[in-house]
Amino acid sequence: MFSYKGRSLRGEPVSGQLEGDTAEAVASRLFNSGVTPIEIVAAKAAESADAGEFWRRLGGGKPKTSDLVMFSRQMYTITKSGIPLLRGLKGLAESTHNIVLRRALEDIISSLESGRDLASSFSRHPDIFATLYVSIIRVGESTGTLENSFLRLSEYLSQDQDVQDKVRSALRYPMIVMAAIAIAIGVITVFVIPNFAPLFKVLGDDIPMPTRIIMGVSTFTQNYWWLVLGMLAGAYVWAKQYTSTEIGRYKWHRLKLRLPIVGKLTHEAILARVSRSLSISLAAGMPMIQTLNVIARSAGNDYMAERVMRLRDAVERGDPLSRAAATVGMFPPLVLQMMAVGEETGDLSELLDEVADFYEREVDYSLKNLSAAIEPIMVIAVGAVVLILALGVFLPMWNMIGKVGGGH
Repeated sequence: MFSYKGRSLRGEPVSGQLEGDTAEAVASRLFNSGVTPIEIVAAKAAESADAGEFWRRLGGGKPKTSDLVMFSRQMYTITKSGIPLLRGLKGLAESTHNIVLRRALEDIISSLESGRDLASSFSRHPDIFATLYVSIIRVGESTGTLENSFLRLSEYLSQDQDVQDKVRSALRYPMIVMAAIAIAIGVITVFVIPNFAPLFKVLGDDIPMPTRIIMGVSTFTQNYWWLVLGMLAGAYVWAKQYTSTEIGRYKWHRLKLRLPIVGKLTHEAILARVSRSLSISLAAGMPMIQTLNVIARSAGNDYMAERVMRLRDAVERGDPLSRAAATVGMFPPLVLQMMAVGEETGDLSELLDEVADFYEREVDYSLKNLSAAIEPIMVIAVGAVVLILALGVFLPMWNMIGKVGGGH
């Protein structure tokens, strides 16, 4: 086992571990996978293997979307160039630096050698390859357009990753600010306020109400911190269990779409994914009903999945997609008009691709204005916290100063 550090084709730093007879063999595998090695050192095989295996059993080490994008592009190159599929997959299994993906490819190779088709072999690993991914492969395999299927998948995954990365990046700043506010409140409540308590007790019954509340919360937290932690842990466990149920998950996903500012952004990102999925599925030749079934399972939001299933039911009854979408209320009138034009001209997949581009532009616009929309809310929240704490600390001091001044 060797640990390595290197640079990807984009110049990004990468690191990981690979098995090999020598460091030169590991370097060769890295070069073949598009990674330029900078440092390769022998790792402690037993410790790293045990810890890595335990981590993988817990679900860690799964391939990232970027890994699947590169894999899909490599599969496109293999299928387009006419390299035998088994030979190409063996080469990818040897060159990939993700152990989970490598083991999945080794199992796929064994499945192919036993006589199964490619889509069925990929479907043996649903935690890596989603239902939509397998369905597109199955259509490409049955129609003889496997290379186009992998090309569409790589483009779809790349665009989907780009949207998700932008959303995470935009939400990171407000989340850090809110976490900092919560930590500051905790530190002031537990460590700062108790130091003022003896001074405030001099006032006796003249302690202002804000100060009494703050002192009460501080005293309770100090004396019953274990109860506070237990209540927080219990609330977290209850929320996890509730959202793991079908009804709880549906209500939570619906609530996320109705949150101010962030809800609209999430909704547009999901509609971009649904539109893009519809586009590549129809372009690959998948039937509409099967496409909607697959998209509902891979929507990532139970509330939107239920909308897609209602859309499928309407299409199954014989309604055109544009009319069914208008009945369900998923898309605005402009998008419905684009769908209707696509159905009339026979270019529905291309028009849906335009719809996906439209929503991605909306997401970009919302992300650019997200900071401007959230900053006033954060300023108000910080100001409210500072005001409460200031009143709680300074009001009794003013009372004391007033008494001293009146006494003189």
